[in-house]
Amino acid sequence: MLTIPAKEFAQRRSFLLTHIEQDAVVIIKAANSCERNEGVEYPFRQESNFYYLSGFCEPEALLVLIPNRVEGQFILFCRNRDPALEIWTGLRAGQEGAIKNYGADQAFSITELDNIMPQLLNGRSTIYLLMATQQGLQQQLVGWLNVIREKMRQHAKPPQTFKALEPIIHEMRLYKSSNELAIMQYAMDISAKAHIRAMQECKAGLYEYTLDAALEYEFRKGGARLVAYNSIVASGANACILHYQENNAQLKSGDLVMIDAGCEIACYASDISRTFPVNGKFSAEQKAIYEIVLAANLAAIEEVMPGKRYQDSHNKAVEVITKGLVELGILKGNVKTLIANQAYSEFYMHSTGHWLGLDVHDVGAYLISGKSRLLAEGMVLTIEPGIYIAPDNMQVDECWRGIGVRIEDNVVVTATGHKVMTDNTPKMLADIERLMA
Repeated sequence: MLTIPAKEFAQRRSFLLTHIEQDAVVIIKAANSCERNEGVEYPFRQESNFYYLSGFCEPEALLVLIPNRVEGQFILFCRNRDPALEIWTGLRAGQEGAIKNYGADQAFSITELDNIMPQLLNGRSTIYLLMATQQGLQQQLVGWLNVIREKMRQHAKPPQTFKALEPIIHEMRLYKSSNELAIMQYAMDISAKAHIRAMQECKAGLYEYTLDAALEYEFRKGGARLVAYNSIVASGANACILHYQENNAQLKSGDLVMIDAGCEIACYASDISRTFPVNGKFSAEQKAIYEIVLAANLAAIEEVMPGKRYQDSHNKAVEVITKGLVELGILKGNVKTLIANQAYSEFYMHSTGHWLGLDVHDVGAYLISGKSRLLAEGMVLTIEPGIYIAPDNMQVDECWRGIGVRIEDNVVVTATGHKVMTDNTPKMLADIERLMA
């Protein structure tokens, strides 16, 4: 299984330490284990920023980075080894493993956190935290700072400034390394096989959850322990619900089914959407809508290259979709005027894509100084135009109602243009019908 090498985690930490004040400290808390119901926990998944800097995949841990500290810059608090508990819940790294396997300069028991953290914070001017998500850690900090304040007569000096870590680490995460891209490509290849299997197994009379099971089989068969997000298997008018979750309707001949699904490998996500006919053959109306969305998908992808703005893909998709809907008579009026008035939003109400990485909706600013940011090599984004005509929309002819189509690819910006990382997932009409025949 592909993984990020320890050297790369160390390089990330070093880069971050050069972008903060030299008397500052970075603190990130690991994700908590989460109980589903009595005696049963959800599968553990590490907090993305914590993982990005450490590769450490256990709960009850705290990462601390301190520039130019004589005893070492990377400190990890983690659980103790416990042979009795490990029989039940699996091996732990312990402090020795944190140093040996994860490159920590020092490692301490998480039970010593309240004793040691005031010492590490004393004399530091600034604390960097994940302000938006780790409020619990902020509450712990109050206690540690109070300990330092109580010793100010002995010349203790508590930090005075708190800063958000997000702008720095999110910008780092936006640019993917070759190792990250290799893992993401592997996840996408598994997801492509899953979408193909769902197309091959699809037939009227089955249920949406049958195709969900086909997806899950290929994910697990390929080594994916987790989905990147809850799979959407939406047939008929359900495809007009953007984040449909029930996945329990019966598949009917003559309907389309839209699947939005991707697995996660080593915490890195894939995110693919495909739409296909339950009976393997598009009707005339379905084909007409599908061809507009496909044209928008292809045109938007062509806008992905260094120097282009993130928003350019969306603008191109909107243009193609609006023009197509006018040609079908679903929208009426001048294309430019309709775009200016956002008339298309009744049928296409979401953005054309988002960043992709450790999170399926990955971090990174979309605007820089109020303008859509320029694309650059190493960025990965989705391109996912769609058309959704609600079943109760009485403003359109009945033949169009209840048709929902989304086509989503994952695209990486290269030095000279782009690469469609999901191009092994069929999306051309003829390829889909041939596969399902």
